[in-house]
Amino acid sequence: MVIDISDLGSIISGIGSAFVVIFILLIVLSMAVRVVPEYRRLVLFRLGRLVGSRGPGIVFIMPILDKAISVDLRILTLDVPVQEVITKDNVAIKVNAVVYFRVLEPAKSVVEVENYIVATSQLAQTTLRSVVGSVELDEVLSSREKINQELQKIIDERTDPWGIKVSAVEVKELELPEGMKRAMARQAEAERERRAKIIAAEGELQAAEKLSQAAHQMESSPITLQLRYLQTIREISGERNTTTFFPIPVDLVKPFIDKLTSQNQETK
Repeated sequence: MVIDISDLGSIISGIGSAFVVIFILLIVLSMAVRVVPEYRRLVLFRLGRLVGSRGPGIVFIMPILDKAISVDLRILTLDVPVQEVITKDNVAIKVNAVVYFRVLEPAKSVVEVENYIVATSQLAQTTLRSVVGSVELDEVLSSREKINQELQKIIDERTDPWGIKVSAVEVKELELPEGMKRAMARQAEAERERRAKIIAAEGELQAAEKLSQAAHQMESSPITLQLRYLQTIREISGERNTTTFFPIPVDLVKPFIDKLTSQNQETK
């Protein structure tokens, strides 16, 4: 079998054209098929019009006609930079926070706002300054959970038209001026001294009440007083003292005192 050179060239040319067509089809197919993970969605635009969100799984798009924008549905963490705030009682402080949010409606997050991450960050900064600036310093220090809830509520309401859900807002750090730190340290020290004095006074009051009750008990039962005398002597003698004091009740010497007094009156 004899193959003409011209026929061989046409065969090679046909095979090359077939390879080119297959290569082009593979490129088109790779552009038309997208594999979308579970945590992402594709917002699809066809000739500029919103078609909707697609995914997860295999998604077919029309090359050239369709434009797909990928949106992450996982919870994102946004650090709010340090903000200088003047509180309601005119104290300048520095405060920062962290925002946890996620995309619930991918189409809105693309259509309604240019960049939902930047927009949420700017909104969080202004809201943080507004909320902290509307309360006094003591409330900022003692009611941080209340401030976190108020921040979360305000930011969530304003980002809802963008298809964003803010799950939590936490105030991370609060920096006070040095003068305010010293004043608060003096206040805390004075508070501790006040509590110590109150506790000491309450202890003295309770001791006085117990002593009064003991005195009434001894007055009603003289034998109790005698037992107390004996216990006191025992405690003194147990400490290896060279001198021991014996408390003598006045009732024992009262008759002798009365007799001496009467004798003195008779001699006069």
